[in-house]
Amino acid sequence: MHDLDATLQRIAAASDLTTLDAERVAALGKSGWVTALLKTLGQMSPEERQVRGPEIQGQRAAVADAIEARKTALETAELERKLATERVDLSLPAAETPRGSIHPVSQVMDELAEIFADLGFAVAEGPEIESDWYNFTALNMPETHPARAMHDTFYLEPDGSGETRVLRTHTSPVQIRAMQKHGAPIRVIAPGRVYRSDSDATHTPMFHQVEGLVIDRNITMGHLKWTLETFLKAFFERDDIAIRLRPSYFPFTEPSAEVDVGWSMENGRRVVGGSEGWMEVLGSGMVHPKVIAAAGLDPDEWQGFAFGTGIDRLAMLKYGMNDLRQFFDGDLRWLKHYGFNALSVPTLSAGVGA
Repeated sequence: MHDLDATLQRIAAASDLTTLDAERVAALGKSGWVTALLKTLGQMSPEERQVRGPEIQGQRAAVADAIEARKTALETAELERKLATERVDLSLPAAETPRGSIHPVSQVMDELAEIFADLGFAVAEGPEIESDWYNFTALNMPETHPARAMHDTFYLEPDGSGETRVLRTHTSPVQIRAMQKHGAPIRVIAPGRVYRSDSDATHTPMFHQVEGLVIDRNITMGHLKWTLETFLKAFFERDDIAIRLRPSYFPFTEPSAEVDVGWSMENGRRVVGGSEGWMEVLGSGMVHPKVIAAAGLDPDEWQGFAFGTGIDRLAMLKYGMNDLRQFFDGDLRWLKHYGFNALSVPTLSAGVGA
């Protein structure tokens, strides 16, 4: 017969975690004395079980509480001992010199800014929390327009202004704001974060887009094609870039075109350049007259083109990544492998890829 008081005394006197665990096993383990008492409950009469059951459960709880309290005390004492005796010599050199790196998304944004600056484009920015009017209505998507169903939109709580607010689903609202602010002619790119309710290997709830806008007199699809071809050759640093424009539909452009680029297999992976097949990389088209009018310009006088693509997708295609979710995991090993030297600023003369 085991004495509860004796067990509690041994637990309180345990000088280390090993001794304490031995007491736990002796009392609460498979062959422990408390476990043995619990097994006898099934052999008792209902009346006896009503009396002995609470007593045995009380002993089990007392032992468990005592073990937990002593474990906490021992761990606290060990931590205080380490804090009192161990020291870190801050004068010692680091095993490896800390080195930050530029995230691939930031790198590609810098590359885009460099390329389009050479083509006369300025960089425009806008808010990530947008009104429904800028995000949809001004872009020829009124409230009942079916194109709104194509956007898995994050809607925000009303702020009392009476406007419906959303996390922008594309950077196209920046085009409206830029035209309102600067008028025409205008040439801008709008890189930035956008938000849609989607998540898998090639989609995340937050990702990055860049959109371009040119508004001037007598602008044609020929200007659009030349601009995109020049951009893609500079970005992928290859002269064998072939593109094709396929008819498509976007509510804010008319006519609209998907832009495909030729690809080939190199070192076991698909790369941009060559002629083995086609992959879609951009959406584009001539700016719809209603969009120009919504920005306060006369569509009879001004015409233009617009295009857009995912910055994360461009980074994946150029630098060989295969899972978009890793862009946002914060894994230092991934960042160290795919990151860029902060001092290697992209330039056209040296090649935009660092």
